Amino acid sequence: MNILQTLLRPFATKLLAFAAALAFACQATLPARAQSPAPEPRREQLLNGLRLLIVPRANDAKIWMKLRIHSGAAFDLANKEGTMALLADALFPDPSTAQYVAEELGGQLDVRTTYDSIDVTLSGNAPEFDRLAELLRNAVLQMRLAPEDIQRLRAARLKSASEARQIPAQIANTAVRARLYGTYPYGRAVAGTPESLARIGRGDLLFARDRFLSPNNSTLIIVGGVDPARVMRTFRQFLGPWRKTESTPPATFKQPDAPDARTLIIAAPGARAAEVRIAARGVARSDRDRAAATLLAYVARQRLFDATRETQLSNLFVINETHALAGVFEVGATAPASASASIVESARAVLRALATSLPSAGETESARRAALNPDEIHRANQYPFADVWLNSITYNYDASTDARALSEVTPADIQRVAARLFRDGQLATIVVGDAAELRAALANIQGGIEVAGAQVTTPPATQQPSQPATRRP
Repeated sequence: MNILQTLLRPFATKLLAFAAALAFACQATLPARAQSPAPEPRREQLLNGLRLLIVPRANDAKIWMKLRIHSGAAFDLANKEGTMALLADALFPDPSTAQYVAEELGGQLDVRTTYDSIDVTLSGNAPEFDRLAELLRNAVLQMRLAPEDIQRLRAARLKSASEARQIPAQIANTAVRARLYGTYPYGRAVAGTPESLARIGRGDLLFARDRFLSPNNSTLIIVGGVDPARVMRTFRQFLGPWRKTESTPPATFKQPDAPDARTLIIAAPGARAAEVRIAARGVARSDRDRAAATLLAYVARQRLFDATRETQLSNLFVINETHALAGVFEVGATAPASASASIVESARAVLRALATSLPSAGETESARRAALNPDEIHRANQYPFADVWLNSITYNYDASTDARALSEVTPADIQRVAARLFRDGQLATIVVGDAAELRAALANIQGGIEVAGAQVTTPPATQQPSQPATRRP
């Protein structure tokens, strides 16, 4: 026996060491993939205040850059929704520019407006860096805002907004935010409406450009196969003349009244199904409960899916959408009009249950795995670490801790944030479809109904007093 032990001891030692290493690797696999540290950029700043974040990759054949203007549609003037989106359109007014970038420079051009920012993303072959940089310079320094340019861009936006009004899902998405927030910025359409776009004049765009489109209100990220010294020389030459503005005065937004508790029915003639939306006011991007609210959305979706398994649902979703000052926690689905009441009641019941009891450990872990899925993260952005840096600046918090915060959420945290969002706050409920069918189906819904454009006798919910909130752009 002693001889056998002596012979086996080296093998056993190696086996134990291998098992320990394998266990450590398995334990670290998910966090490593989901929370891999972002490469630290080289940080520079031009004299005009433009922040530059540079990540050189010597062997990369591509160049990728994103300019973020840290002000978005939240700053649209009242009744002139779509101003910032129209301003973003004016950066690259020629539709052929995107085709030129794709065919001649080997990349892509994308411009997006959100409530909190305008993002311009340009990519292409690394040898085309100078031409990409020149395109960006022309966009911000030589913006064309002649009356005929504005008329053409506005006509395109009007056409898009009018078409969106024919799509029940788009109607529901816009209406539920308006119901939830009223005239507060997050209740207004980022892209504008036909009525608001018609009110936007050249003076409004000039005012928005001079106030927000400035280097000291922007950050530029460059990733790829280009030397940092060349980047600095190029952008000192191209964007150095970009004129900075004086410090932008903070915008003050009146806090919205409580949403009407009644279910709002909106007619969509010819609709074959009903679009159901239930929403609550959510947390801000920098809120300490953001990670818990993210997992809450995954848990709520699975519970609602289980609760409505026998119903002919499609496009079921639950999202936690965050912005600078607040957010939207939204449940949505497409269903037969006859099932709309059942869907609304099921969603409300799921949210109430989450507000009063803990989710299971299994539900929490399943939600965490989904939230930390690296494939989802990379589908959202080619370079997810770039948005980490941008969000840290836009929202003034350490966005690099987001993945760690998700890994630390407990079932008690999820229940606590659910109580915060659903127990005291009122829900906004919208159903879009055939009005006659919906009135019959929702006649006995708790809280009563309101039909858009019709007089109703059901009294609205008591409104709460408003308080001002201040946001720094």
